[in-house]
Amino acid sequence: MVTVEQKPAPAPPLPVARRRRGMKVTRGYRVFQAVNAVVLTVVVIVTLYPFVNVVARSFSQEAYIRAGQVNLVPRGFNLSTYKLVMADDMFWANYRNTVFYTVVATAVAIVLTTCYAYVLSKKHLRGRSALVGVAVFTMFFSGGLIPNYILVTSLGLKNSVWAIALPNAISVFNLLVMKAFFESMPVELEEAAAVDGLDTYRILWRIVLPLSKAMIATMVLFYAVAFWNSWFSAFLYMDQSDLFPVTVYLRNLIAGATGAGSVGAADADLQTAANIQAVTIVLTVVPILLVYPFVQRYFVSGVMLGAVKG
Repeated sequence: MVTVEQKPAPAPPLPVARRRRGMKVTRGYRVFQAVNAVVLTVVVIVTLYPFVNVVARSFSQEAYIRAGQVNLVPRGFNLSTYKLVMADDMFWANYRNTVFYTVVATAVAIVLTTCYAYVLSKKHLRGRSALVGVAVFTMFFSGGLIPNYILVTSLGLKNSVWAIALPNAISVFNLLVMKAFFESMPVELEEAAAVDGLDTYRILWRIVLPLSKAMIATMVLFYAVAFWNSWFSAFLYMDQSDLFPVTVYLRNLIAGATGAGSVGAADADLQTAANIQAVTIVLTVVPILLVYPFVQRYFVSGVMLGAVKG
């Protein structure tokens, strides 16, 4: 009878956590962690301090602001400027215009940027380099303010949302980021879809776009912030006050209050002139701050997916 010696079963590998406990942490790594923590803390403080200061100034009285006594906490709690701005019906009309302009312009920009980037991602496309060159050329050169104004006016786009949406529909930076993302997608997915009988448009709609949710959410954030904060296009192409976005309304309010204060207006006007800039920033930034947390989880992954990979 032949006996076969049984070898003991190999021990299972140690969990990652246990193996990491046994790793020796070098002094250089500790220094890196400390420096990294200090740098990030300083960046957070430098980023938050101006905004907190602006919020404190918006709720402070004019005398404390002029004396330079407002830092991070409001002094002489004051809501008169907020009441003055928010009691105006024109403010809410212009605010609705801002929401409408942002939604329409962002939708147009996303559609055009996605289509253009998807086309440029196809390396077999004839004239691809010329199309890329045309896009990159516009990053450094433009027709100028007067030719753009003549073009928009001659096309009959003045006093309409298209005067804001169409001239700024494609950001070349966003276009190149989205192009890099589409190029990183496996070609086999589209080839398999083409074998199944899908044409180019249905491949884009049913295959590519569902896999690009993070990138599209990132581009929506970029475009929405840009259009929300934009005021010069509306200031240039809008002639009627009821068509202004809220940024132009607040810009005119700042100019009017500052001018009134310079010629010796009443105390209420002087108080408004002193902190109206802070109120303007708060009213403009708060909506974007409320939207940003809902798309933040897509932001990092979208930027990383569309980054240039070496």
